[in-house]
Amino acid sequence: MAKTILGEVPVGISNRHIHLSQEHLEVLFGPGYELTVKKDLSQTGQYAAEETLIIEGPKSSMKNVRILGPVRKETQVEISRTDAFGLGLKPPVRDSGFLEDSPGLKLIGPKGEVELDKGVIIAQRHIHMNEADAEAFGVKDKDIVSVRVGGERGLIFDNVLVRVRGDFVLEMHIDTDEANAAMLNNGQMVEVLRD
Repeated sequence: MAKTILGEVPVGISNRHIHLSQEHLEVLFGPGYELTVKKDLSQTGQYAAEETLIIEGPKSSMKNVRILGPVRKETQVEISRTDAFGLGLKPPVRDSGFLEDSPGLKLIGPKGEVELDKGVIIAQRHIHMNEADAEAFGVKDKDIVSVRVGGERGLIFDNVLVRVRGDFVLEMHIDTDEANAAMLNNGQMVEVLRD
């Protein structure tokens, strides 16, 4: 059955990163510590912080993993499947914030360490939209769509989650593994499809 094209969205490629709770931020960097903004991200109020951490899994560690702000209720580490192999972890593919039954790892900062018992995920590919975008595309929050990438290594991503919130900026988020498979670049336009 042919798929219907709903419209186009720009791509945002997400490298490995960490979202910290205030409690963990203070363990890692010291009491009362606040993150320093390095650069604003496309989503309203979100930013890449100057601060980085070492993440340590059963097999290896990775240095200079960027923290994204602002702080969250729960600490979450988002990695690619390639990262997971290197670290020796088997994280599930999840929507942000759904951390039950996910593995943990060690976070190492300049002032302390945190041993997470959960919180490592491979982020489910998703599209951020505000309500006007959702109406224009004919979708709603939590809908699942497909996305077609053109070009030399063109492909169709199925199982793309739609996330709708008033302050969201229209953008599809994928990780580095997914982007590399399709030879995608930040800001490249892709087609949203539905059966």
